Amino acid sequence: MSTQPLTPGTVPQRLARTRELMRREGIHALLVPSADPHLSEYLPGYWQGRQWLSGFHGSVGTLIVTANFAGVWADSRYWEQATKELKGSGIELVKLQPGQPGPLEWLAEQTPEGGVVAVDGAVMAVASARTLGGKLAERSARLRTDIDLLNEVWEGRPTLPDQPIYQHLPPQATVSRTEKLASLRAALKEKDADWHFIATLDDIAWLFNLRGADVSFNPVFVSFALISQQQATLFVALSKVDAELRAVLEQDGVTLRDYSEVADALRAVPSGVSLQVDPARVTAGLLENLDSGVKLVEGLNPTTLAKSRKSLADAEHIRHAMEQDGAALCEFFAWLDSALGRERITELTIDEHLTAARARRPGYVSLSFNTIAAYNANGAMPHYHATEEEHALIEGDGLLLIDSGGQYLGGTTDITRMVPIGTPSEEQKRDCTRVLKGVIALSRAHFPKGILSPLLDAIARAPIWAEGVDYGHGTGHGVGYFLNVHEGPQVIAYQAATAPQTAMQPGMITSIEPGTYRPGRWGVRIENLVLNREAGKTEFGEFLKFETLTLCPIDTRCLEPSLLTADEREWFNAYHAQVRERLSPLLSGAALEWLQVRTAAI
Repeated sequence: MSTQPLTPGTVPQRLARTRELMRREGIHALLVPSADPHLSEYLPGYWQGRQWLSGFHGSVGTLIVTANFAGVWADSRYWEQATKELKGSGIELVKLQPGQPGPLEWLAEQTPEGGVVAVDGAVMAVASARTLGGKLAERSARLRTDIDLLNEVWEGRPTLPDQPIYQHLPPQATVSRTEKLASLRAALKEKDADWHFIATLDDIAWLFNLRGADVSFNPVFVSFALISQQQATLFVALSKVDAELRAVLEQDGVTLRDYSEVADALRAVPSGVSLQVDPARVTAGLLENLDSGVKLVEGLNPTTLAKSRKSLADAEHIRHAMEQDGAALCEFFAWLDSALGRERITELTIDEHLTAARARRPGYVSLSFNTIAAYNANGAMPHYHATEEEHALIEGDGLLLIDSGGQYLGGTTDITRMVPIGTPSEEQKRDCTRVLKGVIALSRAHFPKGILSPLLDAIARAPIWAEGVDYGHGTGHGVGYFLNVHEGPQVIAYQAATAPQTAMQPGMITSIEPGTYRPGRWGVRIENLVLNREAGKTEFGEFLKFETLTLCPIDTRCLEPSLLTADEREWFNAYHAQVRERLSPLLSGAALEWLQVRTAAI
């Protein structure tokens, strides 16, 4: 994700100023989550307060500041990065690990009796605020959500984004906004809800068939929506909607109000009305505007499940986007093979050439996340990002990990491939092959329709666990349709809660991306996107299987083929045959030659 330049003053100076304000307000601890009022993954600069105050640029992390302690809680993807970026700041890295207290648990244990913990309620999920508030109450402490200390500390705070909003149109938009609104209203009736409030940006973009560019890499726009059986109100900065689009929306029964008016609108929801909200996807500060007589109907946003289930028509557009993306990758890899040893290539060069290859493809809009090009030791940091100040030269022997993706009008892509540089070692090849075995194991799986997605994680890990190896991140995340590259409700990660909404349903798109990371040496990850498809019905129920959507060779020069079983070789060769068949018509010259060589059977 893009980062914002830090304003003048060091991190220790910012912490000192923050602590002054905490003393003034009688606050014992300040909680600064990585969040905005929409609980987005990628944040507009205005809400990157945790990054600004701590100096830690990872996309996920939680900062806590007390009078004599400051710490950032981060998971294993960010440990190396956080260690470097927090050095000398006076802020500790607190490693999130199973069985260890997370930031909310730590606050509940450390806050003194009668103490006050402050968080900007506008950026804290209702569910989290309730959890923390309840734990603090047990210690006669309290949670304060009515103050944003950063507003006083943060000089030069970025303004809110103001990119124009545009329509996602047919043929790629396969269902009209009026049809989607009708389906949503039917779902509300089933829940006995009169109204529905939505704060999540991808849900809103999907529901209204609109897209924007307010958030890096995700084609969404800062907004809220309030829906009843008679009305649909969209809260956005009105300057972002031109007269033509406004007329189209009004014709479809959508009323526009300014983004700043959402609190007034929530205060005006009549007492006695039942309002559906997702407590994990709406913030405490917003709901504090509601009349006490409004009855909350809590549960997953109906749009979250609806947009996760891509239609057959959606799937066709996604397959075409995958073909274009795969062709761009082949052109890039052909160039890389020819340039290695002849040109000066760095991790930044990789990003530049790969982005240019995608940009030449029809339907391309933008990257779907910051390209991760990580050579040798840098690959051991799963969310590494090369910068002008710190990046590696691609030379010598080793492994180059490239994790990248694109936003196309017809789909969102996310792929990771390993590239051999010089001669990879036997240990590196074993790591790559072991990870590939994990990809194949899950890709070939058949499983009951409705199985809770975290339960599938062990299938991919089994071949890796068998060698006494593991990795700290999840195996798979949902992916949107020309929307967020990380999308719920499904997630393939044993660490995730097995909640009912994580049930696997036809049409869902998920990544499969096991890995192996050796700090200071190298990292390995191989990633494809897969589509849930019907696999038939037996006396034991309905089953699903995966269709692999991603189309790009997996470089055999990084592998030790003797470690693959006959069944694994069969899957691998069949996959490469499909890649060759579908990408060949889109390529010519060196890129086509590269494809043919790299998809040869093993």
